Amino acid sequence: MDLYDSEFQVVAVAESLAARLGTNENHTVAAAVMDTHGRIHTGVNVHHFTGGPCAELVAIGTAAAAEAGPLVTIAAAGDGGRGLLSPCGRCRQVILDLHPDALVAIPGSGSTASADIAPISALLPHYYRQPDSAPQRLLRFHPRYYEATTSAKKTLTVRWGESHTTGPALAYFEHTDHGPLPIDITAVHTHRLSELTPQILQLKTGSSVAGYIANLRDHYPTMPEDAKVEVVTFRLSAVNI
Repeated sequence: MDLYDSEFQVVAVAESLAARLGTNENHTVAAAVMDTHGRIHTGVNVHHFTGGPCAELVAIGTAAAAEAGPLVTIAAAGDGGRGLLSPCGRCRQVILDLHPDALVAIPGSGSTASADIAPISALLPHYYRQPDSAPQRLLRFHPRYYEATTSAKKTLTVRWGESHTTGPALAYFEHTDHGPLPIDITAVHTHRLSELTPQILQLKTGSSVAGYIANLRDHYPTMPEDAKVEVVTFRLSAVNI
């Protein structure tokens, strides 16, 4: 996935902090995390033979101390010009349990890309879900859907590579100044692309399933030909009505 300016900003903050760490062997990695209001929180690792915390976990704690709420972007960088670092297995599990809708910046996989970004669930396939974990969930939207969502004209979205559940959530409009919007996810149904119908998608007259899927592929360019997708319906929470 390509990074937006706000995500590059998180990466830049992590790399800048890592560059200032000096020669202390107990602090060699820096992390930066962004919350739904665009605030960036930072932390560095604390190495210790008893098992000190990674930089990502310290940054998550810093954000929690500031009552940041759900995190949307996470990045870590190493000292000595090592650049972006992928999170370790423990950090991936912690992020998944506490911030399951976060995107994590990782080293670029192509010859020209300096950074990629991926959902935390993609970095931990076949993951274990902590049964006692009850994190605040996010449903991400392109900013063009803000008015349709706030006016309750938009109540359905189709997602690939995500895992949503019914219940309270926040609608998060990416890379805008709009704050998160409390919503209730009312239903989540899984279908293959070939099973989608105008009725399932609640399409207006004149709209086609083929056109809807084509737009979906623009958002998910690596989506398989007959992928399984989630059809998510939602409504504004009572506080917004």
